[in-house]
Amino acid sequence: MWSRPPFGEKLRAELGTPRRGRRLGSSPRSRVWRAEVSGTPVVVKQLVEGPEADERYGREVAALKLAARVDPPVVPALLGTDPDERVLVLEHLDDRRPGEDWVVGYACALARLHAATGADDAGALPAWSGPGHDDVGSFLGLARTLGVAVSAAVRNELDDLVNRLAGAPGHALLHGDPCPGNDMHTGDGVRFIDFEQAALGNGLMELAYLRIGFPTCWCVTAPPRPLLHAAETAYRTTWRDATGTELQGDLTDACAGWLLRGDALVQRADRGTADHLAELPDRDWTWGTATARQRLVHRLGVVGEITADGGSDLTGLGQLAAAMRHRMLTRWPALRPLPQQRP
Repeated sequence: MWSRPPFGEKLRAELGTPRRGRRLGSSPRSRVWRAEVSGTPVVVKQLVEGPEADERYGREVAALKLAARVDPPVVPALLGTDPDERVLVLEHLDDRRPGEDWVVGYACALARLHAATGADDAGALPAWSGPGHDDVGSFLGLARTLGVAVSAAVRNELDDLVNRLAGAPGHALLHGDPCPGNDMHTGDGVRFIDFEQAALGNGLMELAYLRIGFPTCWCVTAPPRPLLHAAETAYRTTWRDATGTELQGDLTDACAGWLLRGDALVQRADRGTADHLAELPDRDWTWGTATARQRLVHRLGVVGEITADGGSDLTGLGQLAAAMRHRMLTRWPALRPLPQQRP
C-alpha cells in the first residue's frame, strides 16, 4: 500500500515531489518511508513527537554531517532536512545479509566512524555519559541478594572505575546504539544508520559491544573467540590507519562499565524507570534474542575472564563477577549461552 511521506514545501523546493512512498518498519520513536524523488530512491525518516524528540533529531543530523567526512562512506548521505517537522531525507541503501564473519567488517567500519571527529569537534554533540554511583549501588545490592559477600575494596574499585570512565580520553564520534540492524551491509561496505543517541567520547565504549554482548541492543550475540579477536584487532588497526595514533583507554574498564548498568538489560522505553538489577532475582524477561539473566551471566563471565590475570585495577570486581555468575548458574541451571550469530 502506498503511503505519503511528510514532505513540506522546503523539501519539495530542494529535492522535488516524493512518489511511490511505502512505510517501512521502525522503532516507536520514528516513522520511516521508502520513496522516489526525481526518479531516485530515498529513505524519509521522521522522529515522532515525544520525550527528547528534538534533541534526538538534532543528534542524528549533527552525527550524519560529521560522519559524512569519512571516505569511503560509513553512513548514508543526508540529502535534506526539515527541522520543523523533524524529517531527514537519506540516501537509500541496498542491505545484504551479512556473512558469518560480519563482525570484522563491522569493527572496521565502526573504527572509521569513530575516527571522523577529534578534539576540534568538542561540543558538536553531547559527551558520552557512563555509569554512575547509583549503578554501583544497584550492582552491589544484587551481589548481596545472590548471597555473595562484597568487600570494601571492591566498592572502592567500582567508585574509581566510575570516575575513570567519566574522564576517559577521546572525542570519537560514537553511534550511541551500534546494534545489529543499525548496520547495513552494502556492496561497498558497512554503513550505520539511526544516530539518535550519538555522542562524543572514547571509541572503546562501543568496541566493547562485541565482547560484552551488545548491551543496548535487542539482537545480542557473542561471536566465537577467533572472530572476536579478529574484529578487535581489525578495529585497532583501522583506527591507527585512520588517525595515525594508538587507541587510548582500557577495554576492561569499558566492559566493566556496561556490566554495572541495569538499564542495559531492557529496551530503551523501559530505561530509567526502575532498578532492573534488583528485579532480576525475582523474575527474568526476554528482550530480543536473549533474557536478562542470560545477558548478565555473559557479562559477568566476560569481566571475570578479562580481569583474571591480575593485571587490572579491577581484580576484586573480577572475583566478585565470577562468584555472582556461579551463584546465578547454580540457582538457574537452565540458562543458556548467548547466541553466536545474529538471526
